[in-house]
Amino acid sequence: MAVNPATQEDYQLPCGREVELIWARLAEIEAGQADEHELTCPYCTQVRAGLLAVRDATAAAIEDDAQPSAGLTGRIMSAVRADVRRRDLLPLASTGAGPLRVSEQAVAAVLRFAADGVPGVRARRCHVTTTAGPDGTVLLTVDLGVAVSYRAFTADALATVRERVAAAATARIGPPVLRLDLTVTDLYDA
Repeated sequence: MAVNPATQEDYQLPCGREVELIWARLAEIEAGQADEHELTCPYCTQVRAGLLAVRDATAAAIEDDAQPSAGLTGRIMSAVRADVRRRDLLPLASTGAGPLRVSEQAVAAVLRFAADGVPGVRARRCHVTTTAGPDGTVLLTVDLGVAVSYRAFTADALATVRERVAAAATARIGPPVLRLDLTVTDLYDA
């Protein structure tokens, strides 16, 4: 573990020893060649314990030949995509205190929840954008994918989804829905 000499002072302990020196002497100390300071200094003892834990964990990780579980990459990428979506902020009606913004993911969760309340319908992906109305008000454009039960789905279910999503938008978020595009993306058995 080589430390850049220009920043080595940043790794100096209150006792005056540097972490780099403690790392370099780990094997010697384990072999019983510790000096008096290394045996009695609480700072050096604490850092040495941490470095030994890191070394042991690294050795265990190197020796571990276990393969990642199926779908691990997909789950990691889903988490990364969700984190990126949290940064997509939608503007809401401005107040005297300043502009308001809410994440697209939060708005989509509210709208999906409203659609899920309709019997025979399960909300899937939801994409929300905002546009300014003629009077400067914020309006939502929603693209919502749903899965429908081929046993419990009724003809008026999509109209009910439209009503509930529109009501949730104005009651829970604020801006009304200008446009709601519904796409049936899947069928399920229930």
